[in-house]
Amino acid sequence: MKANSVDGNVGQELRPEAWAWHLLGLVNPLLVLVGNLQGGLWTGMALVLTFGMGPLLDVLLGRARQPRPPRSTGRPLEMLLFVHAGLHFVVLATLIYRAAHDGAAWTTWGAALSTGVSSGVSGIIVAHELGHTRPKSFSWWVARTQLLSVLYLHFTTEHNHTHHRHVATRSDPASARRGESLWWFVARTIPGQFWDAAQVQRSKGRTGWRNPVWQGGWLQCAMVVVLAVTAGPWVTLAVVLQAVFAIFLLEYINYIRHYGLSREVGERQTEYHSWQAEERWSRWTLLELTRHPAHHLKAAERFWHLQPYADSPSLPSGYYGCFWLALIPPLWRWVIHPRLSGSTVCHSDPREGVISE
Repeated sequence: MKANSVDGNVGQELRPEAWAWHLLGLVNPLLVLVGNLQGGLWTGMALVLTFGMGPLLDVLLGRARQPRPPRSTGRPLEMLLFVHAGLHFVVLATLIYRAAHDGAAWTTWGAALSTGVSSGVSGIIVAHELGHTRPKSFSWWVARTQLLSVLYLHFTTEHNHTHHRHVATRSDPASARRGESLWWFVARTIPGQFWDAAQVQRSKGRTGWRNPVWQGGWLQCAMVVVLAVTAGPWVTLAVVLQAVFAIFLLEYINYIRHYGLSREVGERQTEYHSWQAEERWSRWTLLELTRHPAHHLKAAERFWHLQPYADSPSLPSGYYGCFWLALIPPLWRWVIHPRLSGSTVCHSDPREGVISE
Protein backbone atom coordinates (compact mmCIF):
# COMPACT_ATOMS: atom_id res chain seq x y z
CA MET A 1 0.00 0.00 0.00
CA LYS A 2 1.57 3.24 -1.18
CA ALA A 3 0.25 6.63 -0.19
CA ASN A 4 1.09 9.72 1.81
CA SER A 5 2.29 8.45 5.17
CA VAL A 6 1.47 9.94 8.56
CA ASP A 7 4.85 11.65 8.45
CA GLY A 8 4.14 13.11 5.03
CA ASN A 9 6.60 10.89 3.13
CA VAL A 10 5.11 10.50 -0.32
CA GLY A 11 5.33 7.20 -2.16
CA GLN A 12 6.60 5.13 0.73
CA GLU A 13 4.87 1.85 1.46
CA LEU A 14 2.86 2.12 4.66
CA ARG A 15 3.42 -0.52 7.28
CA PRO A 16 0.88 -1.58 9.92
CA GLU A 17 0.69 0.68 12.92
CA ALA A 18 2.79 -0.40 15.91
CA TRP A 19 0.60 -2.36 18.33
CA ALA A 20 2.35 -0.71 21.29
CA TRP A 21 0.31 2.48 20.80
CA HIS A 22 -2.66 0.61 22.26
CA LEU A 23 -0.76 0.25 25.53
CA LEU A 24 -1.81 3.85 26.16
CA GLY A 25 -5.19 2.40 27.04
CA LEU A 26 -3.65 0.97 30.20
CA VAL A 27 -2.79 4.43 31.52
CA ASN A 28 -6.32 5.00 32.78
CA PRO A 29 -6.83 1.78 34.79
CA LEU A 30 -3.33 2.06 36.22
CA LEU A 31 -4.00 5.65 37.28
CA VAL A 32 -7.29 4.57 38.87
CA LEU A 33 -5.50 1.76 40.69
CA VAL A 34 -2.92 4.18 42.11
CA GLY A 35 -5.61 6.71 43.02
CA ASN A 36 -7.71 4.15 44.84
CA LEU A 37 -4.72 3.00 46.86
CA GLN A 38 -3.35 6.47 47.63
CA GLY A 39 -6.64 8.21 48.38
CA GLY A 40 -7.02 11.96 48.63
CA LEU A 41 -6.90 14.00 45.43
CA TRP A 42 -5.44 11.01 43.61
CA THR A 43 -8.91 9.45 43.48
CA GLY A 44 -9.93 12.04 40.89
CA MET A 45 -6.87 11.95 38.63
CA ALA A 46 -8.42 9.48 36.18
CA LEU A 47 -11.43 11.77 35.80
CA VAL A 48 -9.09 14.65 34.97
CA LEU A 49 -7.27 12.52 32.39
CA THR A 50 -10.45 11.25 30.74
CA PHE A 51 -12.70 14.28 30.70
CA GLY A 52 -10.16 17.09 30.97
CA MET A 53 -7.11 15.97 29.03
CA GLY A 54 -8.87 13.41 26.81
CA PRO A 55 -10.65 15.96 24.59
CA LEU A 56 -7.40 17.92 24.26
CA LEU A 57 -5.42 14.81 23.34
CA ASP A 58 -8.04 13.98 20.70
CA VAL A 59 -7.22 17.32 19.11
CA LEU A 60 -3.46 17.44 19.71
CA LEU A 61 -2.70 13.93 18.45
CA GLY A 62 -5.04 14.43 15.50
CA ARG A 63 -5.75 11.89 12.77
CA ALA A 64 -3.47 10.01 10.43
CA ARG A 65 -3.53 11.35 6.88
CA GLN A 66 -3.75 7.80 5.59
CA PRO A 67 -4.92 4.77 7.61
CA ARG A 68 -2.31 2.10 8.06
CA PRO A 69 -3.00 -1.39 6.68
CA PRO A 70 -4.15 -4.02 9.21
CA ARG A 71 -1.68 -6.23 11.04
CA SER A 72 -1.14 -9.79 9.84
CA THR A 73 -1.23 -11.03 13.43
CA GLY A 74 -2.96 -9.60 16.45
CA ARG A 75 -1.49 -11.83 19.17
CA PRO A 76 -0.06 -8.93 21.25
CA LEU A 77 -3.37 -7.08 21.05
CA GLU A 78 -5.33 -10.22 21.88
CA MET A 79 -3.20 -10.64 24.99
CA LEU A 80 -3.79 -6.96 25.79
CA LEU A 81 -7.51 -7.70 26.14
CA PHE A 82 -6.78 -10.14 28.96
CA VAL A 83 -4.39 -7.68 30.60
CA HIS A 84 -7.26 -5.17 30.62
CA ALA A 85 -9.62 -7.80 32.03
CA GLY A 86 -7.20 -8.68 34.82
CA LEU A 87 -6.62 -5.03 35.67
CA HIS A 88 -10.36 -4.46 35.76
CA PHE A 89 -10.80 -6.84 38.69
CA VAL A 90 -7.72 -5.54 40.49
CA VAL A 91 -9.07 -1.99 40.20
CA LEU A 92 -12.43 -3.14 41.58
CA ALA A 93 -10.63 -4.67 44.54
CA THR A 94 -8.86 -1.35 45.22
CA LEU A 95 -12.22 0.45 45.07
CA ILE A 96 -13.56 -1.90 47.74
CA TYR A 97 -10.47 -1.17 49.82
CA ARG A 98 -10.90 2.60 49.46
CA ALA A 99 -14.62 2.51 50.28
CA ALA A 100 -14.06 0.26 53.29
CA HIS A 101 -11.32 2.58 54.52
CA ASP A 102 -12.95 5.98 53.85
CA GLY A 103 -16.63 5.17 54.33
CA ALA A 104 -18.90 8.03 53.25
CA ALA A 105 -16.03 10.47 52.56
CA TRP A 106 -15.88 12.24 49.18
CA THR A 107 -12.85 10.15 48.22
CA THR A 108 -15.05 7.05 48.14
CA TRP A 109 -17.30 8.64 45.53
CA GLY A 110 -14.36 10.06 43.59
CA ALA A 111 -12.82 6.59 43.53
CA ALA A 112 -16.17 5.09 42.45
CA LEU A 113 -16.52 7.47 39.49
CA SER A 114 -12.90 6.98 38.45
CA THR A 115 -13.35 3.22 38.70
CA GLY A 116 -16.48 3.56 36.58
CA VAL A 117 -14.38 5.10 33.79
CA SER A 118 -11.94 2.20 34.02
CA SER A 119 -14.81 -0.30 34.13
CA GLY A 120 -16.29 1.26 31.02
CA VAL A 121 -13.11 0.51 29.07
CA SER A 122 -11.31 -2.43 30.70
CA GLY A 123 -14.67 -3.89 31.69
CA ILE A 124 -17.41 -3.23 29.14
CA ILE A 125 -15.43 -2.42 25.97
CA VAL A 126 -13.18 -5.44 26.49
CA ALA A 127 -16.24 -7.58 27.31
CA HIS A 128 -17.79 -6.33 24.06
CA GLU A 129 -14.77 -7.52 22.10
CA LEU A 130 -14.56 -10.86 23.91
CA GLY A 131 -18.33 -11.26 23.64
CA HIS A 132 -17.97 -11.63 19.88
CA THR A 133 -16.03 -14.87 20.38
CA ARG A 134 -17.48 -18.38 20.44
CA PRO A 135 -20.16 -18.85 23.14
CA LYS A 136 -19.00 -20.81 26.20
CA SER A 137 -15.34 -20.30 25.25
CA PHE A 138 -12.85 -18.99 27.83
CA SER A 139 -12.98 -15.51 26.27
CA TRP A 140 -16.77 -15.56 26.39
CA TRP A 141 -16.77 -16.49 30.09
CA VAL A 142 -14.29 -13.71 30.87
CA ALA A 143 -16.67 -11.29 29.16
CA ARG A 144 -19.60 -12.61 31.21
CA THR A 145 -17.68 -12.12 34.44
CA GLN A 146 -16.76 -8.57 33.48
CA LEU A 147 -20.37 -7.72 32.64
CA LEU A 148 -21.53 -9.19 35.96
CA SER A 149 -19.14 -6.84 37.76
CA VAL A 150 -20.86 -3.83 36.14
CA LEU A 151 -24.38 -5.24 36.50
CA TYR A 152 -24.99 -5.41 32.73
CA LEU A 153 -25.10 -9.14 31.96
CA HIS A 154 -27.76 -8.82 29.26
CA PHE A 155 -25.48 -6.66 27.08
CA THR A 156 -24.03 -9.52 25.00
CA THR A 157 -27.47 -10.88 24.09
CA GLU A 158 -28.89 -7.51 23.10
CA HIS A 159 -25.76 -6.34 21.31
CA ASN A 160 -25.11 -9.50 19.29
CA HIS A 161 -28.68 -10.46 18.47
CA THR A 162 -30.51 -7.14 18.14
CA HIS A 163 -28.11 -4.22 17.79
CA HIS A 164 -26.01 -5.76 15.03
CA ARG A 165 -29.05 -6.97 13.15
CA HIS A 166 -31.35 -3.98 13.55
CA VAL A 167 -28.94 -1.06 14.03
CA ALA A 168 -30.25 2.31 12.81
CA THR A 169 -33.82 0.96 12.56
CA ARG A 170 -36.91 1.45 14.71
CA SER A 171 -36.37 -2.06 16.10
CA ASP A 172 -33.05 -1.21 17.76
CA PRO A 173 -33.32 0.31 21.25
CA ALA A 174 -29.59 1.16 21.17
CA SER A 175 -29.80 3.54 18.18
CA ALA A 176 -30.34 7.22 18.99
CA ARG A 177 -32.86 9.16 16.91
CA ARG A 178 -32.40 12.60 15.46
CA GLY A 179 -33.45 15.25 17.97
CA GLU A 180 -33.20 12.87 20.92
CA SER A 181 -31.06 14.15 23.78
CA LEU A 182 -28.44 11.99 25.45
CA TRP A 183 -30.45 12.10 28.67
CA TRP A 184 -33.67 10.92 27.04
CA PHE A 185 -31.78 8.26 25.12
CA VAL A 186 -30.18 6.83 28.27
CA ALA A 187 -33.55 6.76 30.06
CA ARG A 188 -35.10 4.95 27.08
CA THR A 189 -32.34 2.60 26.02
CA ILE A 190 -31.31 0.99 29.33
CA PRO A 191 -34.70 -0.58 30.16
CA GLY A 192 -35.35 -1.04 26.43
CA GLN A 193 -32.21 -3.10 25.94
CA PHE A 194 -32.91 -5.26 29.00
CA TRP A 195 -36.44 -5.99 27.85
CA ASP A 196 -35.27 -6.63 24.30
CA ALA A 197 -32.60 -9.09 25.47
CA ALA A 198 -35.22 -10.94 27.54
CA GLN A 199 -37.48 -11.15 24.49
CA VAL A 200 -34.62 -12.52 22.36
CA GLN A 201 -34.11 -15.36 24.83
CA ARG A 202 -37.86 -15.89 25.12
CA SER A 203 -38.10 -16.30 21.34
CA LYS A 204 -35.67 -19.20 21.69
CA GLY A 205 -38.05 -20.97 24.07
CA ARG A 206 -36.29 -19.89 27.26
CA THR A 207 -39.26 -18.64 29.24
CA GLY A 208 -39.77 -17.84 32.90
CA TRP A 209 -36.88 -18.79 35.15
CA ARG A 210 -35.17 -20.53 32.22
CA ASN A 211 -34.61 -17.13 30.57
CA PRO A 212 -30.88 -16.28 31.01
CA VAL A 213 -31.61 -12.54 31.07
CA TRP A 214 -33.94 -12.84 34.06
CA GLN A 215 -31.48 -15.24 35.69
CA GLY A 216 -28.73 -12.66 35.20
CA GLY A 217 -30.90 -9.92 36.67
CA TRP A 218 -31.55 -11.94 39.83
CA LEU A 219 -27.89 -12.93 40.06
CA GLN A 220 -26.86 -9.27 39.96
CA CYS A 221 -29.39 -8.39 42.66
CA ALA A 222 -28.13 -11.28 44.80
CA MET A 223 -24.54 -10.11 44.36
CA VAL A 224 -25.44 -6.62 45.58
CA VAL A 225 -27.30 -8.03 48.59
CA VAL A 226 -24.38 -10.29 49.52
CA LEU A 227 -22.01 -7.35 49.19
CA ALA A 228 -24.22 -5.22 51.43
CA VAL A 229 -24.34 -7.94 54.11
CA THR A 230 -20.62 -8.74 54.03
CA ALA A 231 -18.99 -5.38 53.23
CA GLY A 232 -21.47 -2.78 54.42
CA PRO A 233 -23.42 0.05 52.77
CA TRP A 234 -20.56 2.30 51.63
CA VAL A 235 -18.69 -0.44 49.78
CA THR A 236 -21.95 -1.56 48.21
CA LEU A 237 -22.89 1.96 47.10
CA ALA A 238 -19.40 2.52 45.69
CA VAL A 239 -19.52 -0.69 43.63
CA VAL A 240 -23.03 0.12 42.36
CA LEU A 241 -21.99 3.71 41.51
CA GLN A 242 -19.01 2.51 39.46
CA ALA A 243 -21.35 0.18 37.56
CA VAL A 244 -23.91 2.92 36.93
CA PHE A 245 -21.24 5.31 35.64
CA ALA A 246 -19.69 2.63 33.42
CA ILE A 247 -23.13 1.89 31.94
CA PHE A 248 -23.78 5.60 31.39
CA LEU A 249 -20.49 5.94 29.50
CA LEU A 250 -21.32 2.89 27.36
CA GLU A 251 -24.70 4.34 26.43
CA TYR A 252 -23.11 7.74 25.74
CA ILE A 253 -20.93 5.93 23.19
CA ASN A 254 -23.97 4.17 21.74
CA TYR A 255 -25.62 7.58 21.47
CA ILE A 256 -22.90 9.32 19.46
CA ARG A 257 -22.03 6.45 17.12
CA HIS A 258 -25.52 6.05 15.63
CA TYR A 259 -27.20 9.38 16.35
CA GLY A 260 -29.67 10.41 13.67
CA LEU A 261 -28.72 7.73 11.12
CA SER A 262 -31.50 5.37 10.04
CA ARG A 263 -32.61 2.75 7.58
CA GLU A 264 -35.83 0.82 7.06
CA VAL A 265 -36.26 -2.58 8.66
CA GLY A 266 -34.94 -5.05 6.09
CA GLU A 267 -32.92 -2.43 4.23
CA ARG A 268 -29.28 -3.41 3.70
CA GLN A 269 -26.91 -1.99 6.28
CA THR A 270 -24.05 0.09 4.87
CA GLU A 271 -21.13 2.16 6.11
CA TYR A 272 -23.49 5.15 6.20
CA HIS A 273 -25.37 3.84 9.24
CA SER A 274 -22.66 4.39 11.87
CA TRP A 275 -20.44 7.33 12.78
CA GLN A 276 -16.68 6.86 12.84
CA ALA A 277 -13.81 8.87 14.32
CA GLU A 278 -10.13 8.58 13.44
CA GLU A 279 -8.65 10.62 16.29
CA ARG A 280 -5.62 8.71 17.48
CA TRP A 281 -6.15 9.11 21.23
CA SER A 282 -9.69 7.70 21.03
CA ARG A 283 -8.60 4.91 18.71
CA TRP A 284 -5.60 3.79 20.72
CA THR A 285 -7.17 3.96 24.18
CA LEU A 286 -10.59 2.55 23.23
CA LEU A 287 -9.37 -0.45 21.20
CA GLU A 288 -10.45 0.92 17.79
CA LEU A 289 -14.05 1.23 18.96
CA THR A 290 -14.23 4.43 16.92
CA ARG A 291 -14.06 2.48 13.65
CA HIS A 292 -17.65 1.50 14.21
CA PRO A 293 -18.94 1.20 10.63
CA ALA A 294 -16.33 -1.48 9.98
CA HIS A 295 -17.32 -3.30 13.16
CA HIS A 296 -20.95 -3.45 12.06
CA LEU A 297 -20.19 -4.59 8.53
CA LYS A 298 -17.52 -7.07 9.65
CA ALA A 299 -18.63 -8.14 13.11
CA ALA A 300 -16.42 -11.24 13.04
CA GLU A 301 -13.27 -9.15 12.48
CA ARG A 302 -11.09 -8.52 15.51
CA PHE A 303 -10.56 -4.88 16.41
CA TRP A 304 -7.00 -4.70 15.02
CA HIS A 305 -8.28 -5.59 11.53
CA LEU A 306 -10.87 -2.81 11.33
CA GLN A 307 -10.34 -0.07 8.78
CA PRO A 308 -12.14 3.26 8.27
CA TYR A 309 -14.47 3.90 5.35
CA ALA A 310 -13.81 6.98 3.25
CA ASP A 311 -17.53 7.77 2.90
CA SER A 312 -18.78 7.00 6.41
CA PRO A 313 -20.09 9.97 8.40
CA SER A 314 -17.37 11.30 10.71
CA LEU A 315 -17.87 12.71 14.18
CA PRO A 316 -16.57 16.24 14.81
CA SER A 317 -14.00 14.85 17.24
CA GLY A 318 -13.01 11.63 18.95
CA TYR A 319 -15.15 10.00 21.62
CA TYR A 320 -13.50 12.07 24.36
CA GLY A 321 -13.96 15.31 22.47
CA CYS A 322 -17.65 14.63 21.85
CA PHE A 323 -18.45 13.94 25.50
CA TRP A 324 -19.06 17.51 26.66
CA LEU A 325 -20.93 18.32 23.45
CA ALA A 326 -23.34 15.44 23.98
CA LEU A 327 -24.08 16.47 27.56
CA ILE A 328 -25.56 19.77 26.30
CA PRO A 329 -28.34 18.87 23.79
CA PRO A 330 -28.60 22.27 22.01
CA LEU A 331 -24.82 22.38 21.55
CA TRP A 332 -24.74 18.78 20.31
CA ARG A 333 -27.49 19.43 17.76
CA TRP A 334 -25.81 22.65 16.61
CA VAL A 335 -22.57 20.78 15.89
CA ILE A 336 -23.85 17.44 14.61
CA HIS A 337 -26.95 18.27 12.57
CA PRO A 338 -25.06 19.99 9.72
CA ARG A 339 -23.06 16.75 9.36
CA LEU A 340 -26.30 14.85 8.82
CA SER A 341 -26.95 16.76 5.59
CA GLY A 342 -27.34 14.28 2.79
CA SER A 343 -27.59 11.35 5.22
CA THR A 344 -30.61 9.17 5.86
CA VAL A 345 -31.88 10.28 9.25
CA CYS A 346 -34.53 9.22 11.67
CA HIS A 347 -36.77 11.97 13.05
CA SER A 348 -38.60 11.60 16.33
CA ASP A 349 -40.32 13.53 19.03
CA PRO A 350 -38.55 12.27 22.16
CA ARG A 351 -41.24 13.74 24.40
CA GLU A 352 -43.85 11.44 22.83
CA GLY A 353 -41.60 8.60 21.69
CA VAL A 354 -43.17 8.77 18.22
CA ILE A 355 -40.97 8.30 15.19
CA SER A 356 -41.74 9.89 11.83
CA GLU A 357 -39.74 9.82 8.64
